[in-house]
Amino acid sequence: MDGPVAVRARLLAARDLRQAAGPQKTTSQPGPWAARLGPVSDSRITSDFYLRARPVERPFHIVLVEPEIPPNTGNVARLCAATRCPLHLVGKLGFRIDEHAVRRAGLDYWHLVEVIQHDTLGAAEERVAAFSPARKPRTWLFSGHARRSYLDAEFALGDAFVFGKESVGLPNELLAERSEDVIGIPMPGHVRSHNLANAVAIALYEALRQNRALTPE
Repeated sequence: MDGPVAVRARLLAARDLRQAAGPQKTTSQPGPWAARLGPVSDSRITSDFYLRARPVERPFHIVLVEPEIPPNTGNVARLCAATRCPLHLVGKLGFRIDEHAVRRAGLDYWHLVEVIQHDTLGAAEERVAAFSPARKPRTWLFSGHARRSYLDAEFALGDAFVFGKESVGLPNELLAERSEDVIGIPMPGHVRSHNLANAVAIALYEALRQNRALTPE
Protein backbone atom coordinates (compact mmCIF):
# COMPACT_ATOMS: atom_id res chain seq x y z
CA MET A 1 0.00 0.00 0.00
CA ASP A 2 3.10 2.24 0.13
CA GLY A 3 4.83 3.24 -3.11
CA PRO A 4 8.35 1.98 -3.92
CA VAL A 5 9.84 5.42 -3.26
CA ALA A 6 8.08 5.66 0.10
CA VAL A 7 9.16 2.14 1.04
CA ARG A 8 12.80 2.91 0.26
CA ALA A 9 12.60 6.21 2.14
CA ARG A 10 11.24 4.46 5.21
CA LEU A 11 13.95 1.84 5.15
CA LEU A 12 16.69 4.47 4.77
CA ALA A 13 15.20 6.60 7.55
CA ALA A 14 15.12 3.60 9.88
CA ARG A 15 18.78 2.88 9.08
CA ASP A 16 19.79 6.48 9.76
CA LEU A 17 17.98 6.46 13.09
CA ARG A 18 19.77 3.28 14.16
CA GLN A 19 23.14 4.73 13.19
CA ALA A 20 22.45 8.03 14.95
CA ALA A 21 21.38 6.27 18.14
CA GLY A 22 24.66 4.38 18.38
CA PRO A 23 25.18 1.45 20.78
CA GLN A 24 22.27 0.95 23.13
CA LYS A 25 22.96 1.10 26.87
CA THR A 26 21.65 -1.76 28.94
CA THR A 27 20.49 -1.62 32.54
CA SER A 28 19.13 -4.08 35.06
CA GLN A 29 16.75 -1.45 36.44
CA PRO A 30 13.15 -2.39 35.53
CA GLY A 31 11.15 0.14 33.55
CA PRO A 32 8.06 1.88 34.96
CA TRP A 33 5.82 -0.73 33.33
CA ALA A 34 7.43 -3.71 35.06
CA ALA A 35 5.23 -3.48 38.13
CA ARG A 36 2.01 -3.81 36.18
CA LEU A 37 3.05 -6.31 33.50
CA GLY A 38 3.35 -9.95 34.47
CA PRO A 39 4.58 -12.84 32.31
CA VAL A 40 2.97 -13.20 28.89
CA SER A 41 0.10 -15.66 29.14
CA ASP A 42 -2.71 -16.91 26.93
CA SER A 43 -4.77 -17.91 29.93
CA ARG A 44 -8.29 -16.52 30.02
CA ILE A 45 -7.91 -16.12 33.80
CA THR A 46 -5.18 -13.51 33.42
CA SER A 47 -6.90 -11.82 30.48
CA ASP A 48 -10.48 -11.43 31.71
CA PHE A 49 -10.17 -7.67 32.15
CA TYR A 50 -9.92 -7.26 28.36
CA LEU A 51 -13.10 -6.79 26.33
CA ARG A 52 -13.74 -10.11 24.60
CA ALA A 53 -16.22 -11.13 21.92
CA ARG A 54 -17.78 -14.55 21.61
CA PRO A 55 -15.26 -16.52 19.53
CA VAL A 56 -16.07 -17.50 15.95
CA GLU A 57 -13.66 -20.02 14.49
CA ARG A 58 -12.00 -18.81 11.26
CA PRO A 59 -14.59 -16.10 10.55
CA PHE A 60 -12.64 -14.76 7.57
CA HIS A 61 -9.38 -15.47 5.76
CA ILE A 62 -6.73 -12.79 5.30
CA VAL A 63 -4.57 -13.29 2.20
CA LEU A 64 -1.42 -11.22 1.64
CA VAL A 65 0.15 -11.53 -1.80
CA GLU A 66 3.94 -11.08 -1.71
CA PRO A 67 4.06 -8.72 1.31
CA GLU A 68 7.27 -6.71 1.46
CA ILE A 69 7.48 -4.91 4.82
CA PRO A 70 7.88 -7.10 7.94
CA PRO A 71 6.13 -4.75 10.44
CA ASN A 72 3.02 -4.64 8.25
CA THR A 73 2.73 -8.42 8.18
CA GLY A 74 3.49 -8.52 11.91
CA ASN A 75 0.61 -6.14 12.58
CA VAL A 76 -1.72 -8.14 10.33
CA ALA A 77 -0.68 -11.33 12.12
CA ARG A 78 -1.57 -9.78 15.48
CA LEU A 79 -4.93 -8.76 14.03
CA CYS A 80 -5.50 -12.32 12.85
CA ALA A 81 -4.63 -13.65 16.30
CA ALA A 82 -7.10 -11.22 17.87
CA THR A 83 -9.91 -12.22 15.49
CA ARG A 84 -9.12 -15.94 15.02
CA CYS A 85 -8.64 -15.48 11.27
CA PRO A 86 -6.11 -17.60 9.36
CA LEU A 87 -3.32 -15.65 7.67
CA HIS A 88 -2.46 -16.84 4.17
CA LEU A 89 0.87 -15.68 2.71
CA VAL A 90 1.19 -16.05 -1.06
CA GLY A 91 4.29 -16.10 -3.22
CA LYS A 92 7.69 -14.67 -2.44
CA LEU A 93 7.96 -12.87 0.89
CA GLY A 94 10.20 -9.88 1.52
CA PHE A 95 11.32 -11.35 4.86
CA ARG A 96 11.72 -14.59 6.81
CA ILE A 97 9.09 -16.12 9.07
CA ASP A 98 11.05 -19.06 10.44
CA GLU A 99 11.15 -19.62 14.20
CA HIS A 100 14.47 -17.80 14.68
CA ALA A 101 13.33 -14.71 12.77
CA VAL A 102 10.01 -14.56 14.61
CA ARG A 103 11.69 -14.92 18.01
CA ARG A 104 14.25 -12.25 17.15
CA ALA A 105 11.48 -9.85 16.13
CA GLY A 106 9.78 -10.34 19.50
CA LEU A 107 6.48 -11.55 18.03
CA ASP A 108 5.27 -13.29 21.19
CA TYR A 109 1.80 -13.78 19.68
CA TRP A 110 2.97 -15.63 16.53
CA HIS A 111 2.05 -19.02 17.99
CA LEU A 112 -1.55 -17.83 18.20
CA VAL A 113 -1.76 -17.23 14.44
CA GLU A 114 -2.74 -19.91 11.93
CA VAL A 115 -0.21 -19.08 9.19
CA ILE A 116 -0.48 -20.90 5.85
CA GLN A 117 1.91 -20.33 2.94
CA HIS A 118 0.99 -20.85 -0.72
CA ASP A 119 2.81 -20.59 -4.02
CA THR A 120 -0.14 -19.01 -5.82
CA LEU A 121 -3.37 -17.18 -5.09
CA GLY A 122 -5.28 -20.06 -6.67
CA ALA A 123 -3.78 -22.47 -4.15
CA ALA A 124 -4.78 -20.14 -1.32
CA GLU A 125 -8.35 -19.98 -2.60
CA GLU A 126 -8.54 -23.77 -2.76
CA ARG A 127 -7.41 -24.00 0.85
CA VAL A 128 -9.92 -21.37 1.92
CA ALA A 129 -12.70 -23.31 0.15
CA ALA A 130 -11.69 -26.48 1.98
CA PHE A 131 -12.48 -24.76 5.28
CA SER A 132 -16.06 -24.02 4.12
CA PRO A 133 -17.51 -27.21 2.58
CA ALA A 134 -21.08 -26.01 3.08
CA ARG A 135 -20.74 -22.98 0.78
CA LYS A 136 -18.31 -21.56 -1.72
CA PRO A 137 -16.59 -18.63 -0.02
CA ARG A 138 -16.14 -15.44 -1.99
CA THR A 139 -12.76 -13.87 -2.62
CA TRP A 140 -12.67 -10.09 -2.27
CA LEU A 141 -9.81 -8.24 -3.94
CA PHE A 142 -8.85 -4.96 -2.28
CA SER A 143 -7.38 -2.18 -4.37
CA GLY A 144 -6.84 1.57 -4.18
CA HIS A 145 -8.15 1.72 -7.77
CA ALA A 146 -11.51 0.12 -6.96
CA ARG A 147 -14.75 1.73 -8.10
CA ARG A 148 -16.83 0.05 -5.41
CA SER A 149 -16.63 0.74 -1.68
CA TYR A 150 -16.15 -2.05 0.83
CA LEU A 151 -19.10 -0.53 2.69
CA ASP A 152 -21.36 -1.55 -0.20
CA ALA A 153 -20.25 -5.19 -0.08
CA GLU A 154 -22.07 -7.94 1.82
CA PHE A 155 -19.52 -10.20 3.49
CA ALA A 156 -20.31 -13.74 4.60
CA LEU A 157 -18.45 -15.81 7.15
CA GLY A 158 -15.68 -17.77 5.48
CA ASP A 159 -14.91 -15.20 2.78
CA ALA A 160 -11.33 -14.31 1.88
CA PHE A 161 -9.87 -10.80 1.77
CA VAL A 162 -6.92 -10.44 -0.60
CA PHE A 163 -4.39 -7.61 -0.41
CA GLY A 164 -1.43 -6.98 -2.70
CA LYS A 165 2.15 -6.00 -1.98
CA GLU A 166 2.78 -2.59 -0.43
CA SER A 167 4.58 -1.08 -3.41
CA VAL A 168 2.19 -1.86 -6.28
CA GLY A 169 -0.86 -3.69 -4.92
CA LEU A 170 -2.49 -6.55 -6.79
CA PRO A 171 -1.68 -7.15 -10.49
CA ASN A 172 -3.73 -5.06 -12.90
CA GLU A 173 -4.50 -8.17 -14.95
CA LEU A 174 -6.09 -9.85 -11.93
CA LEU A 175 -8.15 -6.76 -11.08
CA ALA A 176 -9.40 -6.48 -14.68
CA GLU A 177 -10.22 -10.18 -14.95
CA ARG A 178 -12.17 -10.25 -11.69
CA SER A 179 -13.50 -6.71 -11.58
CA GLU A 180 -16.76 -7.71 -9.87
CA ASP A 181 -14.77 -8.85 -6.85
CA VAL A 182 -12.70 -5.66 -6.53
CA ILE A 183 -13.51 -3.29 -3.67
CA GLY A 184 -11.67 -0.50 -1.91
CA ILE A 185 -11.68 1.83 1.07
CA PRO A 186 -12.80 5.40 0.25
CA MET A 187 -10.37 8.13 1.34
CA PRO A 188 -11.36 11.79 1.79
CA GLY A 189 -7.67 12.80 1.80
CA HIS A 190 -5.23 12.95 -1.09
CA VAL A 191 -3.05 9.93 -0.44
CA ARG A 192 -2.63 6.99 -2.75
CA SER A 193 -3.78 4.34 -0.32
CA HIS A 194 -3.96 3.24 3.28
CA ASN A 195 -1.15 1.41 5.01
CA LEU A 196 -1.55 -2.32 4.38
CA ALA A 197 -2.13 -3.32 8.01
CA ASN A 198 -4.61 -0.47 8.52
CA ALA A 199 -6.53 -1.46 5.39
CA VAL A 200 -6.84 -5.05 6.56
CA ALA A 201 -8.09 -3.94 9.98
CA ILE A 202 -10.68 -1.56 8.50
CA ALA A 203 -12.09 -4.21 6.17
CA LEU A 204 -11.99 -7.11 8.61
CA TYR A 205 -13.79 -5.33 11.43
CA GLU A 206 -16.53 -4.15 9.09
CA ALA A 207 -17.02 -7.76 7.99
CA LEU A 208 -17.12 -8.94 11.61
CA ARG A 209 -19.63 -6.20 12.44
CA GLN A 210 -21.88 -7.15 9.53
CA ASN A 211 -21.95 -10.76 10.70
CA ARG A 212 -22.52 -9.94 14.37
CA ALA A 213 -19.21 -11.53 15.29
CA LEU A 214 -18.23 -8.83 17.79
CA THR A 215 -20.86 -9.47 20.45
CA PRO A 216 -19.18 -9.18 23.88
CA GLU A 217 -19.12 -12.28 25.99
